[in-house]
Order: sequence, then structure tokens, then C-alpha cells
Amino acid sequence: MNAIFIGIIVANVLISYKGFNDYAFFRKYEFHVGSIRAGEQIRMISSGFLHVDMAHLLFNMLTLYFFAPVVLSYLGSFSFILVYFGSLIFGSLLTMSFHKNDYSYRAVGASGAVTGVIFSSILLDSHLEVFGFIPGFIYGFIYLLSSIYGMKTKNDNIGHTAHFGGAIGGYLITLVRNPELIEQHTSIAVILAIPIIILFGMAKTGKL
Repeated sequence: MNAIFIGIIVANVLISYKGFNDYAFFRKYEFHVGSIRAGEQIRMISSGFLHVDMAHLLFNMLTLYFFAPVVLSYLGSFSFILVYFGSLIFGSLLTMSFHKNDYSYRAVGASGAVTGVIFSSILLDSHLEVFGFIPGFIYGFIYLLSSIYGMKTKNDNIGHTAHFGGAIGGYLITLVRNPELIEQHTSIAVILAIPIIILFGMAKTGKL
């Protein structure tokens, strides 16, 4: 198994476990808008290695376990690192953009990075199926639309904005690294772009 992949999982497990048992550590490195705006930008990355509980951690790491091999096999270790950390950062940036005036907003989790890996996989493997039967591009399309709904309704504690930002990161980084995919998998690239366009259209018109 790839050493980079194992290293990311180990880092998530160790840092999350530290956070489970050290409340001050958790608070110091979680995503917190007020602290980030005060200059603690490290939180935009460190928060991606903290999780609320063991179930949250296991879900993200299992999801990564299933999708990371696709990106690694198509792109290699270096591009996988770009996708993972780029998506994490995209997720944090979009979250800051949408919640910049909510100084008390807090979040943790690798979901943004993992979502980026999922969307990279969908672009790379046109035959990818999620849950064994859902075509990857259909899953991705529905996932993004449901994220927009979650961002608009704000009726749960899920970090929909980070998920969406991570998806954008995985989508863009994969296409920049492999522009031939636009021609090879045109329909998938277009289908996944539609919710992204809808999101920014809604944001621009104040409908979010």
C-alpha cells in the first residue's frame, strides 16, 4: 500500500485521537472563523486532521480507503498529495468565504479533502460506481445538489460548505493536472460543473 496514503491516515488517527483526549488541543487547532480572521491560518489545514468522534474519523478514513487507490493509480503519489491537500484548502477557503462574518463558526474533519479525492476519482474513472451500483458522475451530481440544499437550509451540523469546496478542489486540480480528461470524459466534466455554476450563481444573487 502507498506510503503517502498510509501516512495521511496515520496522521488523521493520531491527531484526532489527541483531540479526543485533549480539549485544549482540539480548540487550538479546530476551524474557527474568529481565530482564523485574527491570524491563525494554520487552523485551515490542522482542522482537517481533527474529528468530532471515532465514528466521524472512521467514516472519513474508510471513504478515503476506497477512493484514494483510484487517484493513486491514475495520477501517482505527487498528484494525490495535491488533490488531497488542495481539496482540504479549497474546502476551508469556501467555508471562510461563506461564513466570514460568523465569528463563532467552528468545524473539523477531513471531509473536504476526502470529497476532493472522491470527485477526482469520478473524473478519472468514467466507469466508477459508488456503493457498487450508482454511476460516479450521478452520485457526484446529486451529492453537490444536496450540499447546496444543506448550505441553504442550515438545518444540520454537517459542513456542507467544506464538502462542496473540497469537491471543487478535486475537480479543478484533476482537470489542471490532466486537461485531456475534458475531451475524454466531456459529459462527466460538464455534469459535475453544473452544480458548481448553480452554487456561485445563487451566491451572487443572494439566494444562499
